This record gives sequence, C-alpha cells and structure tokens, in this order.
Amino acid sequence: MTASVRIGVVGAGAIAQVAHLPSLARLRGAQLVALCDNDRAKARALAERFGATDVVTDIEDLLALPDIDAVIVCTPNHLHEPHTLAALAAGVHVLCERPLALTTRGVERIIAAAERAGRKVAVGNNHRFRADVQALSAFLRGGELGKLQGFRAGHFQQRRPAEGWRYRRAEAGGGVFTEHGLPLLDLALWLADFPEPLRVSAHMERARGASAVEESLTALIEFAGGKTLTLDFNWDYVDREDRWWFDVLATRGSAQLSPLHIVKELNGRATDVTPRGAAARESAFMQSYRAELAHFAAMVTDDASYEPPTDQLAVHRLSELIYRSAEEGKEIRPS
Repeated sequence: MTASVRIGVVGAGAIAQVAHLPSLARLRGAQLVALCDNDRAKARALAERFGATDVVTDIEDLLALPDIDAVIVCTPNHLHEPHTLAALAAGVHVLCERPLALTTRGVERIIAAAERAGRKVAVGNNHRFRADVQALSAFLRGGELGKLQGFRAGHFQQRRPAEGWRYRRAEAGGGVFTEHGLPLLDLALWLADFPEPLRVSAHMERARGASAVEESLTALIEFAGGKTLTLDFNWDYVDREDRWWFDVLATRGSAQLSPLHIVKELNGRATDVTPRGAAARESAFMQSYRAELAHFAAMVTDDASYEPPTDQLAVHRLSELIYRSAEEGKEIRPS
C-alpha cells in the first residue's frame, strides 16, 4: 500500500483556508503535518482545526522538518517563485498556487530547478480538474462538436474595497487579469491543446493611477487554425452578484460551463447532449481542489504520471503579450 504523502502548507490565507486545508482534511493518501504563516496565532488555530502537528512562521523552518514530502505554496504571488525554489532546493515536491511566478523567466527558473533537484512541481490550475471540465474535454478531444472555433470567457466581480496585497503591483504582479484571467486563459489553452497565438489586442483600465493594478481588462487573441479567444474581466463591477462565464464555439456544437450545457448538431437539429453525470453534489470549486490535491499526491508517490509544467511557459508568454498590448495600446503580433 502506498504511504501517505506528508504535506506542509505555506501561507494560511484565504485560498488555504477555504480550499486546500479542508480538502487535505478529507483526502486519503495525504496528511497535513505542518502549517507555515507569519501570523503564528492564526496558523496555530488552523493547525488545531485541521490536525497539523507543527506550526512555524518561516518557510526555512518548515523545510527543515524531517517528515515533509511536499509543500503547497499559498503565499502572495510575488513569493511563489522564491518559496517554490526554496522547497525544491530542500528536496521537497511542490504544488504552487497560480501564478507559478510573476514572469516567464521565473517559470523557466522553477522548471530548471525542479529538474536539477529531481523533484516534481505542479501548478494549481484547479479548473482542469472540475468534473464538468473533464466531461467537456472528452467531447472536444473526441471531435464530438466538430472543429473547435474558440472560447468566450470572463469574470465580473462586484466592487470591493481596494485593500490587501492583490491591489499592489509589486506583490500581485497584476490586477483582475492576474487574479481571474490567468485561470481561464490556462483553461482555454489547455482545452485547445495550446495553439500558437498570432495576434493579441487588449485594453485595460487603472482607475486608481498608473502605478496601481488594473481593475478591468478585455482581450482578443487570434490563434493559428482560425481559433479565437475573447476575455473580459472586471473587479469594479456594480451589481448585486458576480458573473462568471466560459463558452465554447465549434462547427457542430457549443458548450457552456456553470452549469455544464453541451449542444451538438444531430440530423440537422441542435440537440442537448449534456452528460448528466458530470454534475457533482458538491460545488465545482471544492470538487476541483480535492481532485487536484489527489492527483498531486498520486504524482508524488509515482501512482500518477508526471509532466513538468512547461505548458505554463505558453500561458505566461501569452499573458505578457496581453499586458503589453494593453500597456502600449496596440495590437501585438508575436515574433
């Protein structure tokens, strides 16, 4: 029987509290053994709640513990790269929340460090593990909907106080696009098998000054083979609830997420072919994190195949082109 993977969590902020720690508490094959956060009182309270044995305030102290197989990095964005590199140097496997780094060059450094250390590093692209996304992927990769034409995706978040590290460029790397756009950009590229971008056009608004993160961003990307991706994000949205969408266009069908809805042309008629078993009893959010963590634990124990996250180079290169187009106010054609 495969031994349980002993995991430490670095950073006890929102994503750790609402996703990783509850998922670890229910996950067979993994054990939460340590929690690291600079707020010791908060970390201690969470450790008691979720059963962690050790509490530390410095990642070096966590990595010095003798019973750590892997860490989950849940710190602010600018710390993802140094914390991941430190863990790899200590001989520990890593699951890092997105983004893996603030730059493409940072992603390259992490991939090289993982190879040198002979350790595995994964990125928290939890959307890929959603049950509805897995069902949609099967339709697309099996050619059931014909030729893929593109995606229309976005996230409008209600206006909130501009507080915390996510609103500081040096720590976040970007605003609403980094927070909400990267996950959907990754999902679209993954479902489309990472097509080559040909043209990128984007616009963004920074209402609080040029040094602030963007509050809204729209982008249009054209890929080789005629595929397109339209993105629209706003976290200064005035309404009573948030909006999130991910639509798929193909020559013989279409699809939507949340809830999953798939339509296919059969005998000249649009027919609902949505697989009813794709709807999970729990939320897609929690189900995706449980599946992601289970897969990571299986990779650590060699019970699941591992591929270095080189696909994140494509995601980050394209995100940098999107920001460049928005900054310069012109269409960008990758060289």
